[in-house]
Amino acid sequence: MRIKHALLLLLIAGAAFVNAAEQQPLRYVDALQFRMINKGWGADVTLTPYTRIPAYLKDSIREELWDRAKNSAGLAIRFRTNSRRIGVRYNLHHNFHMAHMADTGIKGTDLYILDSKGVWQYVNTNRPTKDSVQQKLYVENMDGSMHECMIYLPLYDGVNWMEIGVDSASVIEMPQVDNPRSGMKVVGYGTSIMHGGCASRTGMAATNIIQRELNVEFVNLGVSGEGKLVYAMARAMATIDDVVAYVIDPVPNCTKMQCDTLTYTFVNILRQARPEVPIIMVEGPMYPYAKFDSFFGTYLPEKNEAFRKNYERLKAENPRNLYYVTSEGLTAENEEGTVDGIHLTDYGFRAYADKLEPILKKVLKKAKKSK
Repeated sequence: MRIKHALLLLLIAGAAFVNAAEQQPLRYVDALQFRMINKGWGADVTLTPYTRIPAYLKDSIREELWDRAKNSAGLAIRFRTNSRRIGVRYNLHHNFHMAHMADTGIKGTDLYILDSKGVWQYVNTNRPTKDSVQQKLYVENMDGSMHECMIYLPLYDGVNWMEIGVDSASVIEMPQVDNPRSGMKVVGYGTSIMHGGCASRTGMAATNIIQRELNVEFVNLGVSGEGKLVYAMARAMATIDDVVAYVIDPVPNCTKMQCDTLTYTFVNILRQARPEVPIIMVEGPMYPYAKFDSFFGTYLPEKNEAFRKNYERLKAENPRNLYYVTSEGLTAENEEGTVDGIHLTDYGFRAYADKLEPILKKVLKKAKKSK
């Protein structure tokens, strides 16, 4: 009886110690100490570590493109820790709100943990407050073993700084599992849809879905309203290291004339600079209301036709490493995948990812063999 009593006291004491530890304030560590993924250029090239395009582009592009590229869409931090609690705090760049997109997608952050089968498991989301400094405890009462973790940054806002919160006595360090794989980047150029509008949370943008499922970095260069086939962007994209595919999806932001006159040169800049890298050209979606609006019912197919005509010209000149994705199914079954007739919901992003993944799997398979 005395032995059992002593064991019981030890268990109670141990539980009390754990509970006491969990009541201690979190220790916050600069996120930049760990692996940032889904970024095209190093921190020495971009204006800040959390912006997406090179600083040297500022005087070569529209002000709107420069400003919106400060949004941290697609960027994520990879680390590992044995902490029983994981939290985050960060300072927002804009801290604004939109009527048609959840704040959790605009300026929230998502925590994922890699499970024993190598699958990224969603854990929790920061639900943003009105404050410019956000703080969230994602999870507590964990088992104390080492876990591989990933935090996605805001889609339609940016951060000035970010810190990861863990128990004071815990270990937090660089990840050991190479997921997503180093040395293999898909680069996506496009519009607000590529950007992530209007995912309910950051992990549900199509680029982030594909990154998790194909175990490859996906550099998100979608910029809301600014996917206008800007040649300076193409030249910059051609300088990104370790690219295994470019995904070009500009049609929704372009006029019919722009699709007709800019597509060839934009794609050809990439082909000339990186002839070994496959390029996937994606048509613009057919908005649900186009079935009933006679103008858009005619104009949207005309834009896609102008885009496709340039694809066929490029294909005729060189059939290698060029792919084309039609608009069919991009907005999900029964056109149910949008929040406003244009921008995608999580359901729509799932359909978009499903449309691209078969082609990307083929491209990645070839790239892996060549390495």
